[in-house]
Amino acid sequence: MKHNRPTVADLSAYDEIIDVRTPAEFAEDHIPGAINCPVLDNEQRIQVGTLYKQVSPFEAKKIGAALVSENIAKHLKERFLDRPKIWKPLIYCWRGGDRSGSMTTVFKAIGWHAGQLDGGYKAWRSHVITALEALPKQYRFIVIGGATGSAKTRILQAIGELGAQVLDLENLANHKGSVLGVLPDSPQPSQKAFETALLKAIAGLDPSRPVYVEAESRKIGNLHVPEAMIERIRGGDCVAIDATLDARVAFLLKDYDYFLTLPDFLCQRLDALRTLQSSETLNRWQQLIRDAAWPTLVRELLELHYDPLYRRSQERNFAGMQDSGTCSTDDLSEDGIKQLATVILQSRTAQMA
Repeated sequence: MKHNRPTVADLSAYDEIIDVRTPAEFAEDHIPGAINCPVLDNEQRIQVGTLYKQVSPFEAKKIGAALVSENIAKHLKERFLDRPKIWKPLIYCWRGGDRSGSMTTVFKAIGWHAGQLDGGYKAWRSHVITALEALPKQYRFIVIGGATGSAKTRILQAIGELGAQVLDLENLANHKGSVLGVLPDSPQPSQKAFETALLKAIAGLDPSRPVYVEAESRKIGNLHVPEAMIERIRGGDCVAIDATLDARVAFLLKDYDYFLTLPDFLCQRLDALRTLQSSETLNRWQQLIRDAAWPTLVRELLELHYDPLYRRSQERNFAGMQDSGTCSTDDLSEDGIKQLATVILQSRTAQMA
């Protein structure tokens, strides 16, 4: 650590966190709560990097210094002129080098109590990885399982609304967790941003109280759940939702209603099943989409694809589900979901009493 430089452990001691990396770097991931004030934008960083490699480090530093100075002046005028003398900002770049050092030097010269994060974003990323290996062991998870369409995510959310602790991994991943779980026009975060959000979520939970979570695979869409987290979840107590097929079909028709207006998108998503289903089956499903025969399509998807897949996954990954308490239902309406959440909480409370 460089002398007197603040570390990740000191984040809370600062009034504001300023990320001076490019907008592209910031978008991939950043320290929670940080604001982006790039000293080089995306194009400028490429320009300076190209000069460094193709001309000389000296020429690159001259142009870079001019651009950095202009951008710092712009941020000062547009964002920081109203800050008081006692203001204490923490500034970081990729690894705590020239970019954050330049802004820190200017801010200190003004008289603000500016700090430059030791190790920059790389130090933050290292902290996230280490914390996600250690923190899950401190928590006791109660896993909500059930076949596709059992409204597990909505039940989890209803449990949270009743005051229990929940960890909603699909919400953090912005994905519903299957080949059809992608949300139209709503991309998933990067793996790094997902892990930062996951750390923030779990660090805000009380280890002395149970945490309810949905049974998940190792991947949610394109994102990987950290190994220590998935292993801890799979070792948790389980609650199985046993909903009738009719109830699941009715729920999915409401929960995935956006597909009803995007038939071409749905057909495209089903193409991902070509290694698992015959061409004859997929062609029939795509014809059902074109015919808007939605209940028949959903029923076949459940019976021929999702239910067999779920049974194999549960046997392999959630052995405790076979010995778990089961909540049976034929009602996955909003009222039915609230009732299930209440029953689950009451049952767990009675077991712990």
